[in-house]
Amino acid sequence: MTLKGTANATLMLVLMMMSAATFTWKLATQNPSSAGGWIIGGAIAGVVLCLVTSWKKEWAAFTGSLYAIAEGLFLGGLSAMYEQQFHGIVLQAVLLTGGTLIALLAAYSMRLIKATENFKLGIFAATGGIALVYLVTIVLGFFGIQVPFIHSSGTFGILFSVFVVVIAALNLVMDFDFIENGCEQGAPKYMEWYAAFGLLVTLVWLYVEILRLLAKLNSRRD
Repeated sequence: MTLKGTANATLMLVLMMMSAATFTWKLATQNPSSAGGWIIGGAIAGVVLCLVTSWKKEWAAFTGSLYAIAEGLFLGGLSAMYEQQFHGIVLQAVLLTGGTLIALLAAYSMRLIKATENFKLGIFAATGGIALVYLVTIVLGFFGIQVPFIHSSGTFGILFSVFVVVIAALNLVMDFDFIENGCEQGAPKYMEWYAAFGLLVTLVWLYVEILRLLAKLNSRRD
């Protein structure tokens, strides 16, 4: 495992995702009613491929590529849906996601941020808590029960989204640390693709959360 190899794998996965997203973006823009199908199908495929890749890391080059395509289909439909509601929101979310990645990578490279054990524990706990809240929200949604506040454009909803965006961004630091340690310890070559996959998962999550936060802020202005 090398830093250059991981960077190349990450670039390839991002390009695959962007290509798939462009495809569904165009289709969903021409036919808005099709966005829901791409979102649901891409999301389900993405979850399945995420679980498979996490279980069989040595398959990451193949399953990670399929995951990138599935998430591209999901993001293309989702982005088109948000863009129809709030013009210009997608470009803002893309720029903020890219800017966050570059800023944190620079801060990590200069050792302004360190992934200490306490840092990892805190981010892991916060990420798990967020995942649990989302899971409970989804399960209750099947029974017609809506969890109040967190999805609203009110103050609490916006603060919740800000918190989630911060935690998603700090997960990038965990990814950088994972990549650095893997290179230093001479991890197997296939771990380049697994590390790239992990970084892509975080970027997708960060982009979606930034998109949701911007939508809430735009709703308040409306």
